[in-house]
Amino acid sequence: MELSLQAEVLAQGSEGGGAAISEIITLSAAGAVIAVILLWIGWMHRTRKITWLARLGDWSGRRFKRPPWVALPIGLFISSIICALFGFIWDVSLHIGNGRDDGALANPAHYFILIGLFGIFVAGCTAMVLPLDEKPGVAAVRITDDWYAPVGGIVMAGCGVYALLGFPLDDIWHRIFGQDVTLWGPTHLMMIGGAGFSTLAALYLEYEGRKARTGTEDVPRDGLGLKFVQYLAFAGVLIGASVYQIEFDFGVPQFRQVFQPMLIAAAAGLALVAARIFMGRGAALIAALIAIGLRGIVALAVGPVLDAPINWFPLYLGAAVVVELVALTPLIRKPILFGLVAGLGIGTVGLYLESLWIGAVYAFPWPTSIWPEGLAMAVPVAILTGGCGALVGMVLTGQRLPSRGISIGLVVLTVLAIGGAAANGLRYDVPQNASASVTLTEAPPVNGERFVTADVRFTPPDVISEDPNWVSVLGWQGGLPNDRGMFLDHLDEVGPGHFRSTEPMPVSGTWKTLLRVHDGSTLTAVPIYLHGDPGIGAEEVPAEAQFTRPFVSEITILQRERSPDIPQALWLIGCLVVLVCSLAMIAGITWGGGRINNSEPSGSEAEFQPSAQS
Repeated sequence: MELSLQAEVLAQGSEGGGAAISEIITLSAAGAVIAVILLWIGWMHRTRKITWLARLGDWSGRRFKRPPWVALPIGLFISSIICALFGFIWDVSLHIGNGRDDGALANPAHYFILIGLFGIFVAGCTAMVLPLDEKPGVAAVRITDDWYAPVGGIVMAGCGVYALLGFPLDDIWHRIFGQDVTLWGPTHLMMIGGAGFSTLAALYLEYEGRKARTGTEDVPRDGLGLKFVQYLAFAGVLIGASVYQIEFDFGVPQFRQVFQPMLIAAAAGLALVAARIFMGRGAALIAALIAIGLRGIVALAVGPVLDAPINWFPLYLGAAVVVELVALTPLIRKPILFGLVAGLGIGTVGLYLESLWIGAVYAFPWPTSIWPEGLAMAVPVAILTGGCGALVGMVLTGQRLPSRGISIGLVVLTVLAIGGAAANGLRYDVPQNASASVTLTEAPPVNGERFVTADVRFTPPDVISEDPNWVSVLGWQGGLPNDRGMFLDHLDEVGPGHFRSTEPMPVSGTWKTLLRVHDGSTLTAVPIYLHGDPGIGAEEVPAEAQFTRPFVSEITILQRERSPDIPQALWLIGCLVVLVCSLAMIAGITWGGGRINNSEPSGSEAEFQPSAQS
């Protein structure tokens, strides 16, 4: 009897662990079949036994005004990255509203993510396979004696593989550690990073095609459509670097607030500086506006249309204005210095302007107390990512990069600065011997569920400062469309250590409702109501009329699906494996930019520099 029960659990999968074995087999079989079909198409094309792929590439090339090995992959890439973005935003929204999945195949958003990530990989492979009787650009990499592949295609395929690896590794991670219901789970970051940085590979590929096209006769001028695609590429870089902030965008941040300005500054420094150097005057603003339009469409589709939790997003308009103003100075003629100075402006004036928008619409505005530590993290990162954005812009305009030591050193310093800032942001405290006494008052039920208001007193009363980041109640995973499965209330302070709710909160059904306190380095919480969860062996925490509970680490409540019995050493090893893979991806992107730039003939700077400085 016991053995049969264990077999059934193994076949169905653990609710708090990996997917069911049947789903793994189904997904693996589907992936294998698709991979075989794509390999067969590529082999048939390379051996000239089919012609339809070449004809499709030629047709795309005529419309896109680029070689076929650029036009067709770029079209596939754009549709794939938008598909993945929609699926990703929807997936996060579903997890906030519903909690964990019933299975990998039960979440409709996963299909969009898988199709999008697989499309990125296929787009890169298509760029590698398509060239038959030509060397696709002077930087092309030789695969066989007569087969050369463009650098952008190789880097794009590599980013796609890296992102796709996140899916099976995510299942393994859940089986070992339980589900980490956070965007910043290590394997989640693999999928996000692979998709986000693939936008740089698309820019590399477009540049290679543009350079190859300039060597032909009767070359038509780029039209408005192609210009829009180029602006869209930089908007994509901006969005790709912004997805790390999604928990803040949805109002469910699980980490300290000082991360948000640093992440905003990093995204702006990389994307907007590169856009201004490559596309010329106004490009930073145009890229930001296109990013706003694309994120806005996805947010409307996920929120009001699909009735899921709503997300806001940074505008980056203040940062774009800063970049454009710095570009009006002679610094634009020295791209690296321009990028560093623009980064400084982004990390100071740009963040202040962005804070006005965040204060107007976000769930958690930036308190005055955040600025000293926030700037200490954001400014160095913004300066260095601005320098990296300048490197990208120089590659795309054919300007000779500084020496290898300087270029690689700048990238390494940027990685170290981001790593140091992240390490500081991950540091948090839980107050010892502190508790919250809560008195609940019944409110009218909503949709048959119990709602209450709360009067909260802290012991000791001075456990937090006069200007905390937030003292709020979060209710989430209540089930869609039940108030979109999410509730948020900022408590009113009525005295030292004494707070009251401003609206009734849900304390029944499948809700997880908790009191959250964030004050500088303090990040802690008290459970108010947690539903019983037999799938992970968690008992219900009832919402009694009166109770006193100690402050605990917030992550133990928000991520109670995680297994508490796993040795920290095993967790560290898992994180280090993901870190090594991430550094390999960054190294590959850096290699791609360096190879393209080193292949430039001397004097090529003159051809592109005027447009960059216009």
